[in-house]
Amino acid sequence: MSASLQLVELSAGYGRTPVLDRVSLDVAPGEFVALVGPSGCGKTTALKVIAGLVAPTSGEVRFDGRSANAVPAERRGAAMVFQKPLLFPHLTAAENVAFGLKMRRVAPDETRRRVDEALALVQLDGLGSRKPKELSGGQEQRVALARALVTEPRVLLLDEPFSALDENLRVEMRSLVRAVQRRLRTTTVFVTHDQREAALLADRIALVLDGRIRQVGPPRDFYTAPVGPDVARFFGWTVLTEGRAFRAERARVVARSETSDGPVHRVHATVLECVDLGTRVRFTVRLDSGEIVDVEQPFGDADGEVYVEVPSDGVVSFGHE
Repeated sequence: MSASLQLVELSAGYGRTPVLDRVSLDVAPGEFVALVGPSGCGKTTALKVIAGLVAPTSGEVRFDGRSANAVPAERRGAAMVFQKPLLFPHLTAAENVAFGLKMRRVAPDETRRRVDEALALVQLDGLGSRKPKELSGGQEQRVALARALVTEPRVLLLDEPFSALDENLRVEMRSLVRAVQRRLRTTTVFVTHDQREAALLADRIALVLDGRIRQVGPPRDFYTAPVGPDVARFFGWTVLTEGRAFRAERARVVARSETSDGPVHRVHATVLECVDLGTRVRFTVRLDSGEIVDVEQPFGDADGEVYVEVPSDGVVSFGHE
C-alpha cells in the first residue's frame, strides 16, 4: 500500500560539504512528485536520504507520519531506480526482477507469479529468459523498473531513469512510467533536470535550487506564476532588470513606430537576426539588459532598433527579494 511521505526540515551532505538545507515537502499517498533542478542542487541526495542510503544531518524522513530515520534501507519499503539499470549481467531479465523477492525469502511459486506480472506490467512479457546483453537500453531500464515494482514498494524513487536513452525511447518510457504509476497509484518521487519532462509526468513539481526547495505546485504554476527570478529563469522566462519577467512565446517584435491595441509592456531591443521559417518568422533580439531572446511570430519584417511587446497580463513582477 502506498505511503504518505514527509521531509521535515531535512538537511544532508557529504563530510563537511552541505547539500540539502532544511528541505520540507509533503507527498500524499499515490501522488507523483517531480524534484526538478540543475545538476548538483541536491535532488539525488534527497532521494538517497528517503531511501536510507544517506543519513540526514538533521531533520526527518517520515513514512505515514512515522520517522524512518532509524529504519534501515531494506525495511523502509522504498524502491529506487537509478540512471543506469545496474542489472546483474549473468542473470536473465526474470532473475534480475526476482532478486529482491528471493532476498525476502518469498516462496518460489509466488515469486514466479509476481515476476511474470511485473514483466507484463512493463510490456516485457515473453522476454524474461533474455540476458541484459540481449536487451536494448530501453528494455534494460524496463527490467530495472519491474525489479523495483515487484517488491510492491510503498514509495517509488526514480533518479533520472531516462537520461541515458535517446529521445524516442525517452518518450516511450515516460508514457510507460506514467501509465504504470496511474494504474498502481504508487507514491512516486521522480528526479529530473528536464522541466518539460517533469511537467508531462508529475502531479506537482518541487524546484530545488542550491539545496533548498524554492517553489512547490502544479506544473502550470511554474509557467504562469513563478515566485522569483531564479524560478522564472529555470523555467524559461526572460527576466528583466526591473524585477519583471515574460515568456517569449507571448511576445512579438514590433517596429518602434508601430502602435499597439490594448495594454502592453514594451522592452527596447536590437534585432540580431531575422529568419523566415516559411509559416513563421523568428527574430533573435538583444534587449538593453543584454539578454538575447528568440521570438517567433506569424509575420514581420524589422531590423535595427525595435520593441519586444508583451500583453500586460503576460508579465509577472517579483518586487524586491
